[in-house]
Amino acid sequence: MSVERVFESKEVLQWRQQLTVRAFVTWTKVREKSGMLQVPFMRQENTLIQTCVVASSRLAFSGQMLLKGIFKIITCGFPPLEDRDKSPKALAGLDFFGGGTLTEEETRPAAEKGAVNDIMFDVWLDNEEAMGKLETVLDGFENEVVVPSSFVLMGNFCSRPCNLSFHSFSSQFGKLGQMTESHPRLKEHSQFLFIPGPEDAGPSTVLPRCALPRYITEEFQNHIPNAISSSNPCRIKFYTQEIVFFRQDLLYRMRCSCLMPPSTEETNDPFKHLLATITQQSHLCPLPLVLQLVIWNNDRSLHLYPTPNTIVLGDKSEQKAYSYTGITCFNTGSFSNDGTFVAYRPCTREVELSALPA
Repeated sequence: MSVERVFESKEVLQWRQQLTVRAFVTWTKVREKSGMLQVPFMRQENTLIQTCVVASSRLAFSGQMLLKGIFKIITCGFPPLEDRDKSPKALAGLDFFGGGTLTEEETRPAAEKGAVNDIMFDVWLDNEEAMGKLETVLDGFENEVVVPSSFVLMGNFCSRPCNLSFHSFSSQFGKLGQMTESHPRLKEHSQFLFIPGPEDAGPSTVLPRCALPRYITEEFQNHIPNAISSSNPCRIKFYTQEIVFFRQDLLYRMRCSCLMPPSTEETNDPFKHLLATITQQSHLCPLPLVLQLVIWNNDRSLHLYPTPNTIVLGDKSEQKAYSYTGITCFNTGSFSNDGTFVAYRPCTREVELSALPA
């Protein structure tokens, strides 16, 4: 039995009763002028609009006005992405990043600073094989002429979902601290940053995720005092460059929520479609709230406007790197599963996709 047959006796609510006015101001005016508000939306239309308009927030379409006030949509898609170089002029000095006024030293070109950032996710601290891989990476960088300026470790930090009652979690961070402390050059010159994953300990899975509780990372900080536990997503300013880190299995969830397959005219790579979606929507997670809850007052932390220089995704999909409309975007791959990680040089925006031997 079809869905329509099951609900044929139930009244289809007017779209005004289902959707918020704030999200549909522009859309409402267009449809009122076209005369299409005379007939209630069908159930399929309501589903399409809730997914494509409310969840995505932005929609551009073109077409022609037919007889009897009917507007025929020919092309529908995302609005064009604003060039980052033009954004500062339009913003008239507004500080969207929140870091305050930059000093003269901080405004120097980033190309003058030779720094390397080592980035990985799915660092399972309770898995001996994963810890062995991590020690191999630390040993390699310890013997480099110039050690990385930072190590960005993104969750999940446990091979299975855990919660705040998982007491051994803190001891795993203590073992990581001992391992790191045995590399004196890294301890002295490198900054360690922890970003929680979707299955890590925390009060909820709502975005943005708060930092790992202090009592969990405290044992690591006893060995490495300058370690930082950050939220998810996390934003870093490297002199004049803005870098956004986001740990979420986003590609899988976006594809599961897709009503229509993306066009393959320009590319058939799902990861490129994902990058186009989040950048042109200016939002890291444009999913319906029924699929991903967001703390509304903190939704701005998921915004991608103005466009950052670099977007780093921790996604369980294949390790990849692209330059999309001048934005450096890459996915690090799963370290514990595949032994993959990324060495990133902000000075040249060079992405080195790396992997340990199988």
